[in-house]
Amino acid sequence: MTTVIWIAAALVLIALYLSWTAGRLDRLHARIDAARAALDAQLLRRASIAQELATAGVFDPAASMVLYQAAHAARLARDEQREVAESELSQALRAVFAETAQVRAVRDAPGGEATTEELIAAVRRVPMARRFHNDAVRAARAVRRHRTVRWFRLAGHAPFPLAFEMDDEPPASLTEYAVRAEGPGH
Repeated sequence: MTTVIWIAAALVLIALYLSWTAGRLDRLHARIDAARAALDAQLLRRASIAQELATAGVFDPAASMVLYQAAHAARLARDEQREVAESELSQALRAVFAETAQVRAVRDAPGGEATTEELIAAVRRVPMARRFHNDAVRAARAVRRHRTVRWFRLAGHAPFPLAFEMDDEPPASLTEYAVRAEGPGH
């Protein structure tokens, strides 16, 4: 009788562990979904601001066209091409804002101060949102690699989480402007 009790207790403990692990994995997948939604929002915000700038008449026609096409492609890209499209938008932003004169031109345009601040915030938030997403993916992958998770199929039918890899380096002129605008006290 004692053996049966010990076996039952062991089975209960194993069931509790499996349940806890499945719950943890579910929370990690929910965290990935939330982080991906935040990343998508930041990417959309950045593309919208870039598109707005491209049509504002601040830049020369070639720069406006490059920026508009990259922003438009980033907004319409499907999942399998999104990383490339977003990287191309980052490159277009760096090309258009290669010099601080471009930042001054945007800032001096009507409503340009607010637009400049929005763009600076957007190009700063994209790398942070991507980092949060990729950290959540890394944590879920670590749990999913455990034998117990694989053997008991605790992940269910959820796809294996993929990191979002893109070029998200902001234009240097915007970063320099932001540092100067904040002043020495920040």
